[in-house]
Amino acid sequence: MELQPIVTEQAPIPRGPYNQAVRVGDTIYVAGQMAIDPTTNQIVEGDAAAQARRVFENIKAIVEAAGSSMSRVVKTTIFLADVNDFAMINSVYAEYFTGTLPARSTVAAAALPGGGAKLQVDAIAIAL
Repeated sequence: MELQPIVTEQAPIPRGPYNQAVRVGDTIYVAGQMAIDPTTNQIVEGDAAAQARRVFENIKAIVEAAGSSMSRVVKTTIFLADVNDFAMINSVYAEYFTGTLPARSTVAAAALPGGGAKLQVDAIAIAL
């Protein structure tokens, strides 16, 4: 199967040698997203909820650019810089995922790249 890189200006440009996402057949693999505003390429200011909203907006933009939607996300992994932010991030997560919820893993990370990132989330979605 052919690997199709997914690129959108509605999500941050990768800071390393990777794609925002790669589509293989009907499966979309979204790279870990941090709370980077695509217009400034900087991490958004604010608490974990504000950062979570930006992260999920980035993921939404990427899956839509790949021909899918948030309702077709089947798996997420959340990496938290501070496990005490879990409840706040979980509340924002529930705004973006309803109905049949994706499978999910949540991991406390010692540190995240990007200086000031409170979370990073990757996702797997199925194309429409």
